[in-house]
Amino acid sequence: MTEIFASLPAHARVLDLGARHGSFDTKRNDVVVVLVDLEPRPRRESMPFVQADAARLPFVNDAFELIIANHSLEHFQELSSALAEVGRVARRDALFCVAVPDATTLADRIYRWLYQGGGHVNAFTSPRALAKLIEDTTGLAHIGTKPLCSSLAFLNRRNLPRPRLRRMLLFLGGSERLLVVLNCACRLLDRIFGTRLSLYGWCSFFGHSRASLLIEAWPNVCVRCGAGHPEAALRPRAQRRLLFIPVYSCPGCGAMNVLTPETWFRGFHAGWQWTGATSSGPVTPAHASGDPERPR
Repeated sequence: MTEIFASLPAHARVLDLGARHGSFDTKRNDVVVVLVDLEPRPRRESMPFVQADAARLPFVNDAFELIIANHSLEHFQELSSALAEVGRVARRDALFCVAVPDATTLADRIYRWLYQGGGHVNAFTSPRALAKLIEDTTGLAHIGTKPLCSSLAFLNRRNLPRPRLRRMLLFLGGSERLLVVLNCACRLLDRIFGTRLSLYGWCSFFGHSRASLLIEAWPNVCVRCGAGHPEAALRPRAQRRLLFIPVYSCPGCGAMNVLTPETWFRGFHAGWQWTGATSSGPVTPAHASGDPERPR
């Protein structure tokens, strides 16, 4: 998202849909970010906030250059109506970024079991099916889809609501060290047996992008803050610990994590990760601004 925000023109308008506290931080002071959520405004929220239903957005047509739906589509009761509204308020050259959980993954199953559904009313199981629905409803062409890896950060005791759930006893009350071990084990099992234990969902892009979109999976996701980082950015921070296993401190929160080679996931996800432009590496603005080939 850093590159996407950096590529926006001055005075661009961004819609953060279904994000009561905001999905991403940006240092751009010359763009306007509007948060929309069905819940009331948080007390300490400083960005423009509109309390509204995603299926009935109170904005004029062609209002936004960038629309973000970061783990919100699974909560929308009227999904088709909400997507139609996205298509209405998006400019012709807008970019629509969508991140959703895959209901078949281990991480999402744990989340829904722990929080008794977690407010999810839409269970997504196929990136292709969702992409087709979004294309047909919004009129925005699919650019590419990036697999998202989980760190199980929602189980970290630092992130848990109070009072603590009794079910968390199965995870030692949200022990951060246990989560490091579980993440390491999941990635090793994925590497050896071709399982999908590390995945939790995907991020898809639609419309037009001014920035190159990196669609390769990032397996290095922090167990504390949940931020993902490319391996190249983490290598200089890596140290040899834990029986000579490389670990790194998260650039965002400082938590220790096991460093996983991205090459472990490139071959494995080739059949799942798909795009009209390419199946690995960046999608360039030249591809993004054209009419991408439909997925096979």
